[in-house]
Amino acid sequence: MNVLFVHNNFPAQYRHIARALADQPGNRVVAVGSSTAVTSPDIRLIKYSTTKADAAAVHPFARRFDTEARRAEEVLYALSSLSGQGFVPDLIFAHPGWGETLPLRTMFPRARIILYCEFYYGAEGRDVGFDPEFPMTGLDGNVALHLKNATTLLALTECDVGVSPTPWQRSTFPAEFRSKIEVIHEGVDTDEVKPNPVARHQLPNGATLSADDEVITYVSRNLEPVRGFHVFMRSLPRIMAARPNAQVVIVGGSGTSYGAHPPKGASWKSMFLDEIRSDIDLRRVHFLGRVPREQYLELLQISSVHVYLTYPFVLSWSLLEAMSAGCAVVASDTAPLRDIISDGNGLLAPFFDIDALSDQVISVLSRPRAFKKMRMKARSFVRDNYDSKRVCLPRMLTLVG
Repeated sequence: MNVLFVHNNFPAQYRHIARALADQPGNRVVAVGSSTAVTSPDIRLIKYSTTKADAAAVHPFARRFDTEARRAEEVLYALSSLSGQGFVPDLIFAHPGWGETLPLRTMFPRARIILYCEFYYGAEGRDVGFDPEFPMTGLDGNVALHLKNATTLLALTECDVGVSPTPWQRSTFPAEFRSKIEVIHEGVDTDEVKPNPVARHQLPNGATLSADDEVITYVSRNLEPVRGFHVFMRSLPRIMAARPNAQVVIVGGSGTSYGAHPPKGASWKSMFLDEIRSDIDLRRVHFLGRVPREQYLELLQISSVHVYLTYPFVLSWSLLEAMSAGCAVVASDTAPLRDIISDGNGLLAPFFDIDALSDQVISVLSRPRAFKKMRMKARSFVRDNYDSKRVCLPRMLTLVG
């Protein structure tokens, strides 16, 4: 069977299924991605290039689609070359978020297309308009937001089946398409991400932390409001005053992955750190930036309490990995976390209630033995429902047909 993956940042969500299909005898697996995509020796990767175009003449409502169409053209060229070499896919896995799916059905009318349905934009009940601290989008902004779904809608009409990682993320899609979408998460390798009581992590200042220390962890690709960075930072003065030995370890870049950009010349990190700088002991707050995976897993394994906050938006891998590592998780009471945190496997706090968040973190730090069962439940929940090898991958393989 010929299998094609189309994702600008391959392997991304396809890491486990791509590996499994490549390992099956008789399969030829090819991926198409942008400059950030990476692969392994037995999965051929074709990279396409993207160039910035002057969008000044394009109507603001159409600028995203214009960019996606230009990307689709580059994907078309890459796929034409591939087809010319005799590779015609029987099965295609693709993410519609960047326009890469636009040429797929036209080029390969008989292929089975499995679409990754990560999120459908909307002005209500999701990330946009959730946080009153930041400007609302207005009528024009809401129209532009709605039009961000154009490529996804086209892909939904052309795919054979869709896959959403959580029930809530599936629910963001129009009702008329939901019967086409299965809920299957890509999964967590719980054999890799697991508790390790002897784990150690050395900080940039030379100090070494272990599970014997009080360690508060916070992880995000970038430190930004969508992931509750501002709420977390505002909770630190009270937490650190109550727990004078606690060390706060923060992982994440200073860019913007989602949502609004900070004011020119600033970063969300600098803005919210400056807001509390005089109220905390900076010697106990450690910003690590982005770290190698091995160090990231060490931090989860030594964490006394892990804080995960998000607007109603896509679920981060880091939450499930923290639970798989046996962390005591304090999270925001927002979608899609209500799909995950339940039955005593973690704690939820209202997103904007800084005192409630602080109280829960302090409670976990002050009574670690009382939360041992919660840690065990967290890992068991992920093993039973989100284990990549034993649960999620077998379900994905059933879609292959």
